[in-house]
Amino acid sequence: MTMTEPDRKSGSNIRVGIIGAGNWANHGHLRVLSLLPDYEVVAVQARRRHAAEKAAVAHGISRVMDNEAELIALPEVDMVCVLNTAPQHADTVRAVIAAGKDVYCEWPLTTSALVARELLHLAREAGVRAVVGLQRRLAPHNRFVRDLIADGYIGELRSVRMHVSMNYFQALRSQSLRWTAAPENFSSVIAIYAGHFLDMLFFSVGRPKQLDALMVNQFEIVTIIETGETIATTTPDQLVLSARIGRSAVLVVHIEGGKRNGSGVQIDITGDQGDLKIVNNSAFGDVGDDYVVSGAHGDALPLQVLQVPGKYNWLPQSDLPSAVLELANLYAAHAIDVAQGTHVAPSFDDAVWLHGLFDLFETSNTSGSRVDARKLSAASRRAFDAASF
Repeated sequence: MTMTEPDRKSGSNIRVGIIGAGNWANHGHLRVLSLLPDYEVVAVQARRRHAAEKAAVAHGISRVMDNEAELIALPEVDMVCVLNTAPQHADTVRAVIAAGKDVYCEWPLTTSALVARELLHLAREAGVRAVVGLQRRLAPHNRFVRDLIADGYIGELRSVRMHVSMNYFQALRSQSLRWTAAPENFSSVIAIYAGHFLDMLFFSVGRPKQLDALMVNQFEIVTIIETGETIATTTPDQLVLSARIGRSAVLVVHIEGGKRNGSGVQIDITGDQGDLKIVNNSAFGDVGDDYVVSGAHGDALPLQVLQVPGKYNWLPQSDLPSAVLELANLYAAHAIDVAQGTHVAPSFDDAVWLHGLFDLFETSNTSGSRVDARKLSAASRRAFDAASF
């Protein structure tokens, strides 16, 4: 099935309450929700009230709430976007689900696979839509690549190689990134970026069967730029992953933070009848940082740029940065899901699987051995059934 936009059904706007008014809320979510006609932001709340007030003024939001409970209880809120930090997600998501509201939560969904499974269980029991912010999978270039592979452009998959790097998450970090240093927060560059980019990749090429993972911490002391405070940390800033996917294909992934120069994204996908290359000079994505897809179907041919067809564009015209447009595609998919009863937007099910995958990374890294990822879903199910929530 081609990942293009189904016909929309007419209906009322999705009325949104925002919890958290940090950088990504303002740079991403609020700009996206202003762009898309299916949404209306009716209230905002943040731990620092002046941050919520500033966001309300900037984006024309009529109500600033004093606490999360007041926002969640508003009758005019259909969906709550949980945009605070990962350690805060679980309590906020529980409260939203208990109120019977649909919920969007940023990735990482929470700080552990067990708590993620609990939140999935609660959402299922309540019958609410629970969306996780793994937006990169629905970017136009990625849906295009997925369809090229499914339609046989490269033939049978033989190998996949991905390298993702960024020049931040170094030994020197701003105060706004202080919370990424503590291991218990599950908010390192690997937790965040590997989660996003692996989900994007696996959506296109399929999930791994067996895997070996190596995780390394090269910045053992983090210094906060504004204060000079030093923090000892064991959170990894390098991930090297090898795996098997498909019938007999091999996968190699390297994700690293703190790369001084030449950072970005490079993906090579090889089949028995052709090749694809996907590149971007930024792992985050500002204006103009667009993915370029190149390919060749045949033997010993130069790669040619493959333009992403217009049918993959779900969005109104705008000048938003590329990372923000990826988020906009997720919100567009959710609006379609609400209108048509479909399930295109990534859900808590996807987040639970991904949290389980990180547990496998830890097992492989600690033991130095290969682990079987095919058992991940079954193992998650058994743990889910055995847990007391």
